Amino acid sequence: MIKRISCLFYSKTGLSQLAHNIMAVRKINNSWRIDIRHNHVRYRRKSPENSKLGAQAYEAVLRHKLTRGETLAFDKPDEKQKKQEQKFKDFAWTWVEVYTQSEKNKHSEKIRKKYALRTHLVPFFGETQIDKISTYQVVQYKAKKTGEGLSAKTVNNHLTVLSTCLRSAQEWHDLKNLPKMKPLKEDKPGTDFLSQGDSEKLVANSTGMWQDVIFTVLKTGLRRGELKALKWSNINWDTRILTVSHSWCVYKKGLTTPKGRRERHIPLTDELYKRLLQRRKEAGFVFRSEKTQSFSNKMLAREIDKACKKAGIKRVTCHDLRHTFASHLAMAGATLKAIQELLGHVKIETTLRYTHLMPSFLRETVDLLEPVKGISQYFGHYMGTTEKQPLNIPSQQSTAYSKNPYVQT
Repeated sequence: MIKRISCLFYSKTGLSQLAHNIMAVRKINNSWRIDIRHNHVRYRRKSPENSKLGAQAYEAVLRHKLTRGETLAFDKPDEKQKKQEQKFKDFAWTWVEVYTQSEKNKHSEKIRKKYALRTHLVPFFGETQIDKISTYQVVQYKAKKTGEGLSAKTVNNHLTVLSTCLRSAQEWHDLKNLPKMKPLKEDKPGTDFLSQGDSEKLVANSTGMWQDVIFTVLKTGLRRGELKALKWSNINWDTRILTVSHSWCVYKKGLTTPKGRRERHIPLTDELYKRLLQRRKEAGFVFRSEKTQSFSNKMLAREIDKACKKAGIKRVTCHDLRHTFASHLAMAGATLKAIQELLGHVKIETTLRYTHLMPSFLRETVDLLEPVKGISQYFGHYMGTTEKQPLNIPSQQSTAYSKNPYVQT
């Protein structure tokens, strides 16, 4: 009787151990892995040799080391797995601090990333594990945000933040798969600008410092932050060159690098040179309010709006005046490369929006379809001769040529 119980006990123990061994070695996504426990601690690792026998051998080695009390070569058990399984809301806030610092993002860019996370991404993806965010969830997010009235560009900006965040998670914690993020189609940005006549009316109906501010934007295309950060030391009076080296950051309330992190140089027109020369000072900001070092965005918008109403023209913003500068250059025949350099665009694609305003650019392109005109009859000479011979240009009366110049008869 005792023998039968003993046999039954050992038989059940053997079956239990066999089942445990089977579960300890398994194949996941074409990779053999081991999953064992020792002293109530779980260890899960990928087998160095990607085969069942290799995984079983690796398991035996690990069990032997653990039994002898040896420290395993890898880090704390499950540490990597825990990082992969953390929720998006936990990873995102750590990421935004570390990433923006390591990439030296501008303060304004850091604020925009945090706003996108706090207002949109974390409320939607927050409870999902970073390794479980799927392509379908991304599609749902796009549908939800467009349904709320957000523009395609805004949603795409959110997807850029999400994509960058998950790519960092992949690099830092070895995430296996990332969701696909197909951007929404965006409408091409418009370029609202003033005509030459309306520009003159706007300047004429503004007063004091604000007249010089508006005129400066119309003749240099400075961004609002660059305009506020402009100092007298940025103007070379001998060469008549204005250097854009800083921009004003409303979040830091101080100077920062211009957009694109590149310094650029803009020649001054004669009239702008004279205007600035009359206001010239040794140091400080070129344009400043009476009470503070620089003027606020609201003050600038209010003064432009006031001048528009007084002039009887459509309402425009400071950025529209920048578009006006670029549009007038394009209509005058300036090259795209020159406009790109003056505006400080990093990519030429941004400057291409002004192409339709360049008559010479479009005309020269269409003229390529026209027959070659004005070719001299003594163009080149026959091989083996030293004197140029007249070309045998078919006459207009040639039947074969008049019907179809590409068909030989």
